[in-house]
Amino acid sequence: MPPAGPPLHLPAGAPAAPPAAPPAAPPAELPEEYTPTARDLPVITPGRTDTLIDRPAVVPVPEPAMDPDAPEGMGPLYVVGDVHGYYDELREALAAEGLIDADGNWAAGNARLWFLGDFTDRGPDGIGVIDLVMQLSAEAAAAGGYCKALMGNHELLLLGAKRFGDTPVQSGAGTASFQAAWLLNGGQKNDMDRLEDHHLQWMARLDAVMEEDGHLLVHSDTTAYLEYGDSIEAVNDTVHDVLTRSEADEVWDLFRKFTKRFAFRDEAGSDAVRELLDAYGGDRVVHGHSPIPYLLGEVGAEDGDSDTVAVDGPHVYADGLAIAMDGGVTMAGKLLVVQLPLAG
Repeated sequence: MPPAGPPLHLPAGAPAAPPAAPPAAPPAELPEEYTPTARDLPVITPGRTDTLIDRPAVVPVPEPAMDPDAPEGMGPLYVVGDVHGYYDELREALAAEGLIDADGNWAAGNARLWFLGDFTDRGPDGIGVIDLVMQLSAEAAAAGGYCKALMGNHELLLLGAKRFGDTPVQSGAGTASFQAAWLLNGGQKNDMDRLEDHHLQWMARLDAVMEEDGHLLVHSDTTAYLEYGDSIEAVNDTVHDVLTRSEADEVWDLFRKFTKRFAFRDEAGSDAVRELLDAYGGDRVVHGHSPIPYLLGEVGAEDGDSDTVAVDGPHVYADGLAIAMDGGVTMAGKLLVVQLPLAG
């Protein structure tokens, strides 16, 4: 597990911010709605487990469990939270669930595996993560299962940085650029240097929304998806059309809306979830994007008594209608690979 530290990476050569510094405000060129991960870790009440799904440590490599509700001919359903370049942690988590073998090859037969987006940025090997997901997609299909992935806001960010660089785009707070936003939010030169056309094509073709076994899978905990269509097919078609047209301002607006978060967290959160479920189907929303420590804790709390993040599994909230899957691997949390459905 990576050591605890600020999840927001500065460009190479920039001085590191002291751990006790207050959260830095986003630069003026970023839109008001943009919510980059704050520098300081949230304070989590020690021992708090009431809202977590306990995940016992796995010693032997298990066989994927059978799912009686799976479509005919298909195996159990798994989801993976935000990876953010943590390739080794991803390999470890997939192996612990019996989805890959010691060599990193698909070992789960007809199981179904969904990644919820955000493969790159902040961590050391985002391109390695993408290569692994692409490899597993081919191997799973050959074995009778599948491995698929959703579009995260960091895929849009990396695509934009590669396509548009420092080209000015119009935001709600003035002029911005994809390059500046990418660097601010953990863009890694190593990833950009290794980024090839087939990676770009793969990212641009990712869907934004999907429904599996009553689970509505999205990357971001926002209702902004509703602005792009009244059905899953319509949303995905609209997103693909935006990326095909490749107009900088239009892609920026898509990126900006996909960075919104916390729509399901407050008192009206369950109503926001129901808006998505009513439009797109399913009984529960499963999302990444907002780290579970931020959903449970207080970012930048004054007392600073806790510097650890207690994440053992997904967070079920919004009257049981939402499941958060970003375990906060970038802040010494946990990269989550979980079989659905969950109780709670």
